[in-house]
Amino acid sequence: MKPLEASDIWDLAGYERHRDAFRRAIIALKKVRRVPLGPRATLVFENRNTLLFQVQEMLRVEHLATAADVARELEVYNELVPGDAELSATLFIEITDAAEIRPELDRLVGLDEHVWLRTGGETVRATFDPKQMEEDRISAVQYLRFPLGDAAGAAFADPAVPAFLGVDHPSYTAEIEIPAATRASLIEDLTGSGALLLPAPEAARNEDEELFREGAARAVLPARPRAVGHVVVEPAAGPVAYLDATPEQHAACAAAVRRVVRERGPHRVESRADAQAPLRLDLFPDR
Repeated sequence: MKPLEASDIWDLAGYERHRDAFRRAIIALKKVRRVPLGPRATLVFENRNTLLFQVQEMLRVEHLATAADVARELEVYNELVPGDAELSATLFIEITDAAEIRPELDRLVGLDEHVWLRTGGETVRATFDPKQMEEDRISAVQYLRFPLGDAAGAAFADPAVPAFLGVDHPSYTAEIEIPAATRASLIEDLTGSGALLLPAPEAARNEDEELFREGAARAVLPARPRAVGHVVVEPAAGPVAYLDATPEQHAACAAAVRRVVRERGPHRVESRADAQAPLRLDLFPDR
């Protein structure tokens, strides 16, 4: 499966416009890709869509906007993108009683050797992320993969061949046939026929895009932003030198800055010190 790229990522403002619809689509997708493994474990299969959502949400929550920020998040989450003839999933161990969490997790030490997928006479043992594993303890969230290979991959891609998931740990056993809807979604992953639910960002703008007007000021997304999420606040009537701007224009620009911060989170504000330069405030998302 193709890794996510920077060109797949929306800037903070663009993502905000699409977030509600994308979030609803991801909730529906995860519902299909969620498989219970007994009373205390659940597998959620990952793909480019589920991981794109996690990247975009992390950038949004942390107000990360630079190209370096995006690259770091992609590096982290692309490690979970399944490879060729492979399935990737997050395993959740669900323990509601706080007093039982540590004892129950201790009972499951060694779980990384006991999760499997079976289809067409082939049994594939899950491989867990070694960075998460310790000899004497296990966490409640684990990332794992099923390297199907040619034989199991071909069997899994045939809906007529049953496929099962299971756990055979001494302290916890479970087995379930993978539901048809889940199987169909995973076959799309293996065949590469699935598409991103969040459309690719629009092509670069040729003109500034106005976000809003606040009295005698306006906020725009510049056609040539200096960083992801760059917003410009300036007089609505057009360029005017800093010293020539009226008190109303100065006050309106300050109000517009407050609105950007209120609607988009903390921002760093830059302006030129030259008194003859235009009144213009450059805002950049701040961590």
